[in-house]
Parts: sequence; structure tokens; C-alpha cells
Amino acid sequence: MTDWRAVGYGFVVTVIAGLLATFAPVVGHVGAGLIGGFVAGYVAGGGLLSGTWHGLLAGSVSGVVVTLLLAAFGGLVGLAGGPLGGLLGGAGVLVVGLLLTFLFAVDSALAGAIGGVLGE
Repeated sequence: MTDWRAVGYGFVVTVIAGLLATFAPVVGHVGAGLIGGFVAGYVAGGGLLSGTWHGLLAGSVSGVVVTLLLAAFGGLVGLAGGPLGGLLGGAGVLVVGLLLTFLFAVDSALAGAIGGVLGE
């Protein structure tokens, strides 16, 4: 059973850490996923599989939310280049965002597994 409170905590921690991570783009965002996944796994407890599941959910949800926000922003900024600029700007950010979502999900799941074991 999914503990959505744990996923919510992991999501909030991942988003806040991700916002703070803009000063160290690649390492910072990987770290944000690790921290958020660990929190989700730790709060959920229940061992390795439970922690992995909750970390994966927290990382995926945060990646999707960040991707959608950045794609909307990219589309709005791209509108300066006309309708085609808005489409290409938003679509480009969306593709990169999908990679970011995968990155958040994988490292959050790994950290969630550790958090789930320690949270027991």
C-alpha cells in the first residue's frame, strides 16, 4: 500500500532541494533526487521494496511537475518567436524534462531503498 504522506514529503523535499540546486546544475539535481527519495523511503519505512517504491514515486512526481512547469515557461518564452517558437520552445523543454524525470526517479528509488531499510 502506498503511503502518500511519505511521497508528499519526498516530493516537497525534492522540489525545495532542486530549487536550491540551480547553483550546481547536474550534481545538485541528482543530490535533490537522492535527498527526496531518502526522505520518502525513510518516512514510509517497511524495508527495501517499500522504500524503493516510495522513493520512485516521489522522484517521478517531482520530475513530472518540474517538467510541466518548465515546458509551460519555455512555451511562453518561445512565443516571442511566434507560434512556432512557442511550440519548439515548449517541446524542447518537455523532452529535456523527460530525461530529468527519469533521473529523479532512478536516484530517488535507490535512495528510497536505503531510507526504507533505515526507517524500519
